[in-house]
Amino acid sequence: MKRNARLLIVDDHPIFRRGLRQIIEENSGFHIVAEAADGESALRLIAEFKPDIAVVDIDMPRLNGLQLARALAQAHAEISILFLTMYKEEDMFNAAIDLGVKAYILKENAADDIVAALEKVASGETFVSPSMLDMSLRRNRRAREVLLNKPQLDDLTPAERRILKLIAEDRTSKEIADLLKISIKTVENHRLNICNKLDLHGSHSLLKFAFDHKSHL
Repeated sequence: MKRNARLLIVDDHPIFRRGLRQIIEENSGFHIVAEAADGESALRLIAEFKPDIAVVDIDMPRLNGLQLARALAQAHAEISILFLTMYKEEDMFNAAIDLGVKAYILKENAADDIVAALEKVASGETFVSPSMLDMSLRRNRRAREVLLNKPQLDDLTPAERRILKLIAEDRTSKEIADLLKISIKTVENHRLNICNKLDLHGSHSLLKFAFDHKSHL
């Protein structure tokens, strides 16, 4: 993705959108193709304009930011999500990263961080507001600890890893099959292979493992 990537701004406060647009247009080469005031409008505009990056507030009407990110992930949309929010809670941060959000910026830091964050995301990297870095470091440390305890995670295929993440979202085999457009038997075979590779035994051991390590898979 290039520095002149196409952007969509999604926030229900028009004054904030206007200020954000001004900062981006005056300090970068990014091109803002549209604005939306809610998640449903954002989905329509993404389908219409196919932006490279969406700058999204979490707290919005008619699909909040998390719901929008989840819908785009389920649709395998080729778009990077940058959250711009007031939420400083670690569970919200983890929920965003679990959904594949590429940047997490606090609104109080928006003027200073937005252009740098966009440049990082456009280059295929991630960005977190400096005041949130402790959460990011804790998340990475816990992920390393999981890998140390279960090094077999590296042996999972991309398909198995994807299914493990969907199990962590409490998806049934039928829901996973429908989402990935594969048969239920194929999902069950993947589940069995995951259990064998991770040395998990018992009827609920895979579900418990997925729930316990949801934020680190």
